[in-house]
Amino acid sequence: MTPTRTVTRGPVELAVYERGTVESGPTVALVHGYPDSARVWDAIADKLAAQFHVVAYDVRGAGASSAPTRRQDYAIKELMADLGAVLDAAAPGRKVHLVGHDWGSIQCWEGVTTVPLSARIATYTSISGPCLDHVGYWLRDNAKPGWRGRQVLKQLLRSWYIVAFQLPGLAPAAWKLALGKHWATVLKRLEGTAVDLSPTQADDGRNGIQLYRANILKKLLKPEPRHAAVPVQLIIPLRDRFVGPEVFESLPRWVPTLRRRAIDAGHWLLLSHPDKVARCIAEWADEHAVPRPKAR
Repeated sequence: MTPTRTVTRGPVELAVYERGTVESGPTVALVHGYPDSARVWDAIADKLAAQFHVVAYDVRGAGASSAPTRRQDYAIKELMADLGAVLDAAAPGRKVHLVGHDWGSIQCWEGVTTVPLSARIATYTSISGPCLDHVGYWLRDNAKPGWRGRQVLKQLLRSWYIVAFQLPGLAPAAWKLALGKHWATVLKRLEGTAVDLSPTQADDGRNGIQLYRANILKKLLKPEPRHAAVPVQLIIPLRDRFVGPEVFESLPRWVPTLRRRAIDAGHWLLLSHPDKVARCIAEWADEHAVPRPKAR
């Protein structure tokens, strides 16, 4: 799909893809994870477009968007400033129903729980991406002998790739030499679902490693309180190989209005179960309808 607009923020250009217009209905903003691009939302966005104005975009370093070279340019605060710029351009003055998957979800927790971006968000749907600050507190509270300690160890084993991403040269070389060419095959084996290989896949994989290097250790070692004032829907894929449900067990501490929905699927349920995911998003948005802004 060709970008419908380009949003420029400083040296970064963000490719934005819209279905419908602000007159089509409430705005749903979709933020993809790693190592994906906005195209991972295509099937879901097409289904939502019958009822909503749908906005998706390639995050910095992915798809048709610019790829900064400095690690600090991938910090969550920069990612959230990008989201704010996209919303200002595509849905000015409107509250939006925000949806994030994987790293898209991780970064969006920052916007949901901090001002000024939280004022723009009507609801949040989080899929397979916990708030890193919440995880930092969860690790502190549960890294001890016993059942809870075993749950922490279980999640750490799921997250083995995060350690690999911190090693200089290893992950970028893997994307350049093998993963970039064979990612569709890898996903087929992991998730049992077919996907067309993105022409930017190798670059998306290499660039996105900076997300882990710029944010993971800083957030986990020095977490900050992150309370959400907006209704949050948590979609949990029961067969997720990378994010276990235990990391969300303390979420009521941070989120007063929370609904959990489980889907019998793997991590990339956006590809394997688009109907179910789209239905969950639409129902959550309908339950928390946003009044249309008055015409000037």
